Amino acid sequence: MNTLTVKTKLIVSDDFEAGIDHWSVEQMPGGKVFHNNGKLEIEDAKGCTVWYKYKQKGPIMIEYDTYVIKEDGPLDRASDLNCFWMANDPEYPSDFFKNGERRGGKFSNYDYLSLYYVGLGGHYNTKTRFRRYTGTGEKPLLPAHDLTDPKYLIKPNEVAKIRIIACDGIIQYYRNNELIFDYFDSDPYTSGYFGIRTVHNHMTVDNFKIYRLKVVK
Repeated sequence: MNTLTVKTKLIVSDDFEAGIDHWSVEQMPGGKVFHNNGKLEIEDAKGCTVWYKYKQKGPIMIEYDTYVIKEDGPLDRASDLNCFWMANDPEYPSDFFKNGERRGGKFSNYDYLSLYYVGLGGHYNTKTRFRRYTGTGEKPLLPAHDLTDPKYLIKPNEVAKIRIIACDGIIQYYRNNELIFDYFDSDPYTSGYFGIRTVHNHMTVDNFKIYRLKVVK
């Protein structure tokens, strides 16, 4: 496992009690993103990305709570608890949201970005994958980053605590304190935007936090 000793400082905290004004929605028709019971809630049919509006510079750690709803609603499905981070738009490096309407929530419309991506429980909750999008349309999938063991898939109707680390080339993704992906990037993305990503899914997000990391020598 890639390891560093770090100090943490909380720099962002959004518990959604006051609403979802700090978030920007890109969504295909048929779904909605709204504030409900002190949480950000997504009901999606064909594809959705909900971006935190403010660009972040590493080293950072991102944490948030998710809850995938699988009951009897028309969009309830245990699939695609996904996210992007350190995202940038090579077409508009200084205006990330310029292309937001064009992207519009359709998954393939994000291929041109540079970013890190985890698809937790994609393909009807059969695969969990990590990819590094290059900004040229390429998003290679390494065999070690293509997981099918049920322990790495979505467990609906329970809280999943997500933690993401981007620090000095160490890129890690945890769920409920279990390390799922541990990648060292020799040419890391060191700043960019974070987004919740899903399709045909009903879920909530709560307790969003970002920490500045300082490496202890």
